[in-house]
Amino acid sequence: MTQSFSLDLRVRVAAFVEAGHSCRAAARHFGVSDSCAIKLMQRQRHFGSLAPARQGRPPGRGKLVAYESFLIQTVEARPAIAMPELAARLLEKHGIAAAPAMLSRFLCRRGFSYKKTADGGGVHTRRCA
Repeated sequence: MTQSFSLDLRVRVAAFVEAGHSCRAAARHFGVSDSCAIKLMQRQRHFGSLAPARQGRPPGRGKLVAYESFLIQTVEARPAIAMPELAARLLEKHGIAAAPAMLSRFLCRRGFSYKKTADGGGVHTRRCA
């Protein structure tokens, strides 16, 4: 994902346009694209602010949130479960397809960690408080 232009640059471009110059002239002057300057001025007119919009998905609204209790209960019942196996169980019980990496990230955000056992006999899943 690309980064937004700084608020300082946005303010300077808007001030240049408000001083009587065109959006395209402001774009050339500040080294941004024409469409950037035009959309920036549209944003100021429409929203009254030059601040960039939030990027990315809002947190806590993924497709696995509804199945959090099922996933946690399954992992706590069988701590050494592999992520592909957990994905298969989720598909079997609820009809939701999820990649093993997605399940791993989801459980890590919920405080679970996956550590190898000291005897080298595999992994042990535990929940950190």
